[in-house]
Amino acid sequence: MTERHNQAVAVIAANVRQFYDRKEKFRIFHGSTNSTRPRDPQQNNVIDLSGLNSVLKINIKARTALVEPNVPMDQLVETTMKYGLIPPVVMEFPGITVGGGYAGTSGESSSFKHGFFNCTINHVEMVLANGEIVIASDHEKADLFHGAAGAVGSFGVTTLVELRLEEAKAYVETTYHPMKSMSEVIQKCKDVTADPKVDYVDGILYSKEQGVIVTGRLTNDLQPGLNVQHFSRATDPWFYSHVQNAAKNSGPTTEAIPLCDYLFRYDRGGFWVGLYGFAYFMLPFNKITRWFLDDFLRTRMMYKALHASGYSHQFVVQDLALPYSTAEQFVEYTNEAFGVYPLWLCPLRQSTLPTLHPHSYETEADGKSPQPLLNIGLWGPGPTERNAFVKVNRELEHKLQELGGMKWLYAHTYYSETEFWAIYDRKWYDALRAKYDASSLPNVWEKVKVKVETPSWRWRLLTSWPIGGLWGLCQAYRSGQYLLARKSRWESIEEKDRVY
Repeated sequence: MTERHNQAVAVIAANVRQFYDRKEKFRIFHGSTNSTRPRDPQQNNVIDLSGLNSVLKINIKARTALVEPNVPMDQLVETTMKYGLIPPVVMEFPGITVGGGYAGTSGESSSFKHGFFNCTINHVEMVLANGEIVIASDHEKADLFHGAAGAVGSFGVTTLVELRLEEAKAYVETTYHPMKSMSEVIQKCKDVTADPKVDYVDGILYSKEQGVIVTGRLTNDLQPGLNVQHFSRATDPWFYSHVQNAAKNSGPTTEAIPLCDYLFRYDRGGFWVGLYGFAYFMLPFNKITRWFLDDFLRTRMMYKALHASGYSHQFVVQDLALPYSTAEQFVEYTNEAFGVYPLWLCPLRQSTLPTLHPHSYETEADGKSPQPLLNIGLWGPGPTERNAFVKVNRELEHKLQELGGMKWLYAHTYYSETEFWAIYDRKWYDALRAKYDASSLPNVWEKVKVKVETPSWRWRLLTSWPIGGLWGLCQAYRSGQYLLARKSRWESIEEKDRVY
């Protein structure tokens, strides 16, 4: 398998070198996406990485995994669980890939402890823009290793990753803490993230007066009488609605969730975004309809439908990172400007500067250690008229900058080039690109900016009700992505499946 990998990388490197010699920029095709940015239909000058989709090696003693970039989270977890191991940070959507986690920004409920996904990587193999194949790590080309994290592929093509692993446990003992205000939420985040016994922390804000902070602890031992709750089967509740019931309790409640169910608890319904599909088609939202439509309500299928339908231009999907000191002000703003609930909340450990990951310059009392950030997920319908949609996104970007926050770059980004580089460290970025001969590649702003164009008649027709939604469903079904969820075995890995 390693020989196959080396041959494939040699071909990729040769193709990259040809583009470099012709002074032509190229883009990378992964075969799937978890970005909501509109895709460029032009497929010229493309490097195809879709075949790099294998877990090459699990080292039980060293607790590492050698993984190609196009391996999705469910395949990775299914493989490592057989060895009794798990990545410290697992993206909550099964289709997000290892390469995407490194090139993008992936902060999950364990990131208050471990940092972003790239912080759990030992080294990466990369093809530079000139076709040279290099290894980057903390000890070799460390500036490239850290600089390329979150840089959306603007330094080269990642072709292999060595991940750290940790011991997997059978369950996540999960506690739901009802909250009555955003200030209470922030204080609770500070308290629970300081507890060394806690492995996972996130939260959901259902309104200004109702929310839940969810904490998790890895365990093999069930407390007597503790309920075991699943979320991966078509007959199970969606996680967000289950948590909302806990929000009505007067105090904390605890249950056990099988580890893999916990890791992918937001897959069904895409957190809660799938709820808007029921409203769009005027369907009742109940246990029967969720069961019947379950194939279409997994995140892989939802992304396919979103891009095919054109509704990414009418739906606000933004992840924003704020310092704790301004997070409450930001929620006040979104309440007035969007009125969208629920909001996702996730405390994050910052990366070392300089970085293209979201960051702030607020420090702890020592004046050196960066303070944690709070990821606020704002996902809901926006204006249907194009100019109005752009306007609310631009206002959101300005408010975010005013409050010392930064956004994830997977989403719609409308900053002008000047505005963008006023936020990010262009001097450092350009110097690093020059050092590693990456200037022939599109830079990060060129890759993430959204072109604001006058909608064509075809686009207007495609996005009209119900044509857009039906077309999106049709294209999602034709993609066959639902079969991946049906074939996945991470839900049912047993002791007999383990490799020792």
